[in-house]
Amino acid sequence: MNSEHKIFQSQDQLRTQLDKVERPLVFTNGCFDILHRGHVDYLEQAAQLGATLLVAVNSDESIRALGKGEDRPINSLADRLAVLAALGFIDLVIGFGEETPLELIRLCRPDRLVKGGDWPVSEIIGADLVQVSGVRSTLSLSAIPAQPANCLKRSVPQKTETPTLSQAQESASSAR
Repeated sequence: MNSEHKIFQSQDQLRTQLDKVERPLVFTNGCFDILHRGHVDYLEQAAQLGATLLVAVNSDESIRALGKGEDRPINSLADRLAVLAALGFIDLVIGFGEETPLELIRLCRPDRLVKGGDWPVSEIIGADLVQVSGVRSTLSLSAIPAQPANCLKRSVPQKTETPTLSQAQESASSAR
């Protein structure tokens, strides 16, 4: 099954589809640079809160602006969107370059706004815009504990240059 139809390249493209999505619409966002079990667990929980799950993903530039590290993101926005779109319980994915997803939240008017359990509800951007009478519409979901992406990145071997044949031969002869 091709998941490219889940990926939206612009807010204008997404706007044309919003009236067609089944409600309730659940919105979440994040970097999702190194997708891990904690991400998948919380995203799956989020999907169960509505009929449609939209995931907004920080652009490469916005990840750097958030101070995640000079060498971040590890995976490009296109790759992160493709991996998320391949998850069966995610319905729509879109990248955003702003510091926060507030404009996307205004555009989508989600019924539920969700973040991972490390986010207090009081700090979730857009919580004041998502209100449902008598229903908790902004949630911070606890997930299976997982290492933050920065910790995972440290355990991944760094890329190294592959020596040319002449460099390998030179290194071998100098070791003799």
